[in-house]
Amino acid sequence: MKDKRDYKEQRENLVRKLKSRGYIESEEVEKAMRRVSRHLFVPESVKSRAYMDSPQPIGEGQTISAPHMVAMMVEKLELKQGQKVLEVGGGRGYHAAVIAEVVGDAGKVYSVERIESLGKEARSALKEAGYDNIEVVIGDGSKGYRKEAPYHRISVACGAPSIPPPLIKQLTKGGKVLAPVGDTRFQTLIRAEKVGENKIKKEDLGGVLFVPLKGKYGH
Repeated sequence: MKDKRDYKEQRENLVRKLKSRGYIESEEVEKAMRRVSRHLFVPESVKSRAYMDSPQPIGEGQTISAPHMVAMMVEKLELKQGQKVLEVGGGRGYHAAVIAEVVGDAGKVYSVERIESLGKEARSALKEAGYDNIEVVIGDGSKGYRKEAPYHRISVACGAPSIPPPLIKQLTKGGKVLAPVGDTRFQTLIRAEKVGENKIKKEDLGGVLFVPLKGKYGH
């Protein structure tokens, strides 16, 4: 097992690199990326690659996003302290942990994961990491999580054919959803703000590639 100091040094080097490349823009996201131990959210077999800036397999055909993509998405969500956030496609919980750091103890993150084994692993990793402002829900994230709606922000970490209507419905007015939209091979990262009853204003943030969103409103 690697020494904790080795992981810390790797994490510091990664954050410096992401900041120099412009993926980390704000002090809040920089602090969050420094605080979250990515090696806790990957399988033992890839822990040595935890702080490489690349996606890594986490089982069940799924991946943990590259750190630069997580940093960029958290920046583009324009999070604020105390907000309630829904995450779709939670995987093993790393992205949710970064979001939770930014919204703080007064905020709350609901992370929905379709695959039960990954959801259970996320709960275990988040507990080990000491997060009590994240709730992992196992279910169809394309339908959102109506029980705790509305949300100030919704983050989708899987490629969807379009922004699922339930997610728009579950946003507060003025709330924002960030989602990769397209086919299973290539997507465009869309940020949409809710400006009326089920009405959104979209913004194109560029090309991305994510595993496909599965479920009622997925592929």
